Amino acid sequence: MDGNGRWAKQRGKNRIHGHKQGVHSVRDVTETCAQLGIKFLTLYTFSTENWNRPALEVDALMHLLIRALRKEAETFRKNNIRLQTIGDVSELPESCQIELAELKKETAENSRMTLTLALSYSGRWELMEAFKSMGASLLDGKISLEDIDEKALVGHMSSSFLPDPDLLIRTGGETRISNFLLWQIAYSELYFSPIFWPDFRQPHLIDAIKDFQDRDRRYGRVQDPI
Repeated sequence: MDGNGRWAKQRGKNRIHGHKQGVHSVRDVTETCAQLGIKFLTLYTFSTENWNRPALEVDALMHLLIRALRKEAETFRKNNIRLQTIGDVSELPESCQIELAELKKETAENSRMTLTLALSYSGRWELMEAFKSMGASLLDGKISLEDIDEKALVGHMSSSFLPDPDLLIRTGGETRISNFLLWQIAYSELYFSPIFWPDFRQPHLIDAIKDFQDRDRRYGRVQDPI
């Protein structure tokens, strides 16, 4: 969800104003995905690199997260949406951890859609944690070298409950991955939108999905001759 800061700058506002406006896009995109029958939506909400931003901006983002969770709690329940997280949430302020834990518990049985927030997350962090966890199991004798394969690695990832994404959308005009789900997107279709996140709404999401539907997904196979 990129472009909040640039969106605000274009309007002579501070970056925090852009983040606040971006919450409206989160709501619109989430509701649209639920209506379309999409079962899994993962939002790159706060990366491990984002901790390097000015303290004032980080604090504002944490307060915005708490406020959004409290405000949308009833929406999750009414719309049968399950909330999950990936990332090192232990790095978040305690108040954020409490709000997340409570809402995850309250929505655990919801089945219409799983909304996952990537918080204090990076693909490299996830892989390193999975390697360390698997290494510890190996040293403890819980697994052997013969047990180590792709399935075993995925089982040690914080995102192990998620299927690999079919489509990755990045807004804001940048054409890079920025350390997001590096293992999981091996065969995902990538879509880069020039629209800044605060302006990214249902029509733009529909355009991305239509583009995805026209892709020829071969997963390394050769197209059969017509």
